[in-house]
Amino acid sequence: MRGTSIGGLIILLWLVIGGVAAYERGYFKDNGDTSCAKAGTVVVTVIAGPLNWLGVNPKIKCDVPAPSK
Repeated sequence: MRGTSIGGLIILLWLVIGGVAAYERGYFKDNGDTSCAKAGTVVVTVIAGPLNWLGVNPKIKCDVPAPSK
């Protein structure tokens, strides 16, 4: 029972650190550029957590096809 709460705390701390890294990179600014690539980059940056300060710079490339006529 004790290991579960410690593991949850570690995961929460990991994600908070990732959120701070995404904030420092300016990913949460509202500049009108909303795309699946930007959303994906924010998500993988948060998941990477403290690895961001070790040089990990995750980026997502997302190409959405134009709708057919």
